[in-house]
Amino acid sequence: MRMNSSLNSVAVLAALITATMVLSIEPALSRTLKPALHGQNWVAVTGKPLAATAGARMFMQGGNAVDAACAMLAATSTMWDTLSWGGETQALVYNPHTGKVIAINALGVAPTGATPEFYRSKGYDIPPEFGPLAAVTPGTPGGLLVMLAEYGTMSLAQVLAPAIEMADGYPMEAQAADTIERWKDTLRQWPASARTFLVHQGESREAPEAGEIFRQPDLAATLRRLVEAEAGALKAGGTRQQALMAAYERFYKGDIAQAFVRGSRELGGLHTLEDLANWKVHIEEPAHTNYKGIDVYKLTHWVQGPVMLQALNMLEGMDLKSMGYNSTRYIHTLYQAMNLAFADRDFYYGDPYFPPEEPIAGLLSKDYAHQRARLIRPDHNDADARPGDPYVFQQGANPFKDLLERWHTVKPAGGKTKSAEWDATSARSQEAFDRQFRAGTTSVVTADKEGWVVSMTPSGGWLPAAIAGDTGIGMSQRMQSFVLDPADNPYNVLEPGKRPRATLTPSLAMKDGKPYLAFAVQGGDTQDQNLLQFFLNMVEFGMTVQEAAEAANITSYQMRNSFGAHESQPGRLTLNTATPPWVRAELQRMGYRLEFQERTSGPITAIYFDRAHGTLWGGASHHGEDYGVAW
Repeated sequence: MRMNSSLNSVAVLAALITATMVLSIEPALSRTLKPALHGQNWVAVTGKPLAATAGARMFMQGGNAVDAACAMLAATSTMWDTLSWGGETQALVYNPHTGKVIAINALGVAPTGATPEFYRSKGYDIPPEFGPLAAVTPGTPGGLLVMLAEYGTMSLAQVLAPAIEMADGYPMEAQAADTIERWKDTLRQWPASARTFLVHQGESREAPEAGEIFRQPDLAATLRRLVEAEAGALKAGGTRQQALMAAYERFYKGDIAQAFVRGSRELGGLHTLEDLANWKVHIEEPAHTNYKGIDVYKLTHWVQGPVMLQALNMLEGMDLKSMGYNSTRYIHTLYQAMNLAFADRDFYYGDPYFPPEEPIAGLLSKDYAHQRARLIRPDHNDADARPGDPYVFQQGANPFKDLLERWHTVKPAGGKTKSAEWDATSARSQEAFDRQFRAGTTSVVTADKEGWVVSMTPSGGWLPAAIAGDTGIGMSQRMQSFVLDPADNPYNVLEPGKRPRATLTPSLAMKDGKPYLAFAVQGGDTQDQNLLQFFLNMVEFGMTVQEAAEAANITSYQMRNSFGAHESQPGRLTLNTATPPWVRAELQRMGYRLEFQERTSGPITAIYFDRAHGTLWGGASHHGEDYGVAW
């Protein structure tokens, strides 16, 4: 009798705790640090306020969401918002005239001579983190020009006007200015970078100060050459599209290409004129899945986007709402599902234009997801979540069964990499791991009254960037996402002309055949973790787009880092400081190593389509400088 009484008391106490959690969470969700944006005609949200203004200028001149997105991309690239013009662009575009979601693949490729043997001869286990040997071919100019030509309405001169004005001089914000100062010793080794960024050489602070006018005459000249090419083609009687492609040709086959290649090779880079001339933008079918009646679209397996789709497939059969937002059970379930999906990423994802062919049909199979979900242990973290065998769920046999059987979450001890500043015992190595794991980019989301929607996560060429000669263009650092050993990922082994498997992952969701949500985030290997939780915050827990953008997320580090030494840290879990003590204690008993941060949402940007009122909601997290404008 006493035992039953004790059990009843425990049950009552548990119910009271649960009720307290709900009461403490619900009011917090209704208060946001930033207001939601409301627009009737258009919304533009991105990582920097000035870039959002560039998009607003296009809208106010009569442009559509694609025009605005391209202007915002140009502005963020000019502002070094953890990307530059030598980086890469990827996007999802919804075309209201066809009712289709289109994927834009403008990721650069490995240059001539970039082979595993070459990098091993230089002492690398992974291509380096910075410098000319870290650079794939530029993708952002081509991605912008193809999107604008295919789906925009404005001229390149109009779309690049804000960026050119900024290249002529704009007041630099503190974040970029302080990043330059922090990396000044690295920047000093590349002459054009030192000349561009270290504007106070010889002084105690060599970087620009916050609010100081920062000028990039070389970049301004390059952008004006693109506009000149467009103007020349129009004067010769060319169509708008032909004029835009004339600018494309000048960048990838003309004098700009020549200057870029010359600048790269002077620094020891491998780029050739043929590398730029042979590269092209791919317009693709996106990957997608359906989660409880909502169609979710991502770029396919040349980036990490299908990870979120795989996780949604695993979670769809679970009653997440009854678990409670950020309860112990919910956090544990998310962590385990994400790790299983990321393990598949780390073994199977790669460039679809190179053999072997990735098993994407099996990876996105609902039956495969159900099999994977059954591996989740309810009481403890699986520190060695491993890839599955999706070939069972599509035609064909797994060609890498032997490698799969030997693959483990933590790479075998042995080789070091010069790219990661790695010393397993030092605080410096942990700092490097965290910086690499969360490597930022920016995001751009736009929508207009006509129905055009863009979700974009451009990146590459972030600070500290090696600028190629007198082009003003910062070179990419994406080579480090390749592997050199097939045992790590046989689909992502470095090869000239091949795209590395990147982290960049815009998102777009449709409901009843109409846009429901456009959302994106920066942050390296945290991106699809944050986007998954943001999506569930809205769909499962009924948050508004701004509440969901600011809500507390968790972060796992158990997947292999896409940067640096490609290390993993199983069981490490970042939680919000508001996490209750009983949840902390329960997670520790389940094998997690906890750490806490005050803001854990990730820098999410999003647009929600309010069908009930015929309006647009914009959201931008309180994590960083993300900002939006609406009308």
